[in-house]
Amino acid sequence: MFGRREPVPFAFIAEADRFRSNVTPPPRQRASAGELAGRWLIGLTVVAGLVGSLLIGTPALSAGSSPAHTQQSDASQGR
Repeated sequence: MFGRREPVPFAFIAEADRFRSNVTPPPRQRASAGELAGRWLIGLTVVAGLVGSLLIGTPALSAGSSPAHTQQSDASQGR
């Protein structure tokens, strides 16, 4: 169709575009209601974990926050 092709070391590569299978794969089975519910629950759990970790971790990442009081040992107070 497009003229001559370059030679390739393996014949099956050159003939791969001409190969057509007469075997059709079986149709995909639909997921059951339980499987769909399980996928949704797993997805919601992952999203809730990410949101929760973001909410908990955000105050620790803010630059302007400082602890209300710092802990000092007895030795630093001269006791």
